[in-house]
Amino acid sequence: MKFLKGFFTAAVLFLTVAGNAQNFDIDLLRSINNNESSFKNDFSSFTSNSVTVVNIAAPLTLLTVGLAKHNKQLQKDALYMVGGYALSAIITRGTKVIVQRERPFYTYPDIIKRAEGGSYSFPSGHTSAAFYSATSLSILFPKWYVIAPSLLWASAVGYSRIYQGVHYPTDVLAGALVGAGSAWVTCKFQHWMDKKNGVKKAAAPAAL
Repeated sequence: MKFLKGFFTAAVLFLTVAGNAQNFDIDLLRSINNNESSFKNDFSSFTSNSVTVVNIAAPLTLLTVGLAKHNKQLQKDALYMVGGYALSAIITRGTKVIVQRERPFYTYPDIIKRAEGGSYSFPSGHTSAAFYSATSLSILFPKWYVIAPSLLWASAVGYSRIYQGVHYPTDVLAGALVGAGSAWVTCKFQHWMDKKNGVKKAAAPAAL
């Protein structure tokens, strides 16, 4: 009897917290999405579209500079960035298929759709990709002038996806965790491989 009472109490508490969290999710989405301006429209469109460019340009730049300077470490970093991005993309796609959360503009007619939304909503693929690149660059080049702009850009990407009405705030939060987590795992794997092969990690260059 005590077990059943405890079970039902926990169930009610969980449903209450989940309901409040869902209300907060849509309320925050509405407050961001409904506050429209031409500047925000242009900024969010530019920011969202920059993700693909940055995800290609970052490892390509490392590889190009590494080849030009005969720097094996930069060449390896570029390859690991590509592999880590693939890991982030696989986790993101897999989670979308498992959770199958509909885009907010389908569920709530008052949400304004300002960009194309592909498959399912959770987690945000753009945010995952942005935070992967931002976190990877921050780990590779731990300087404030790399870390601050990278994370600010990734955060702007997440905000833009909410403003465009294609993601809930929790989609963006989950995407950020997936991206940053994938970068951390990739970094740890690279260090493990270097240690296994007896390779000492070269000091990160101050700038490219």
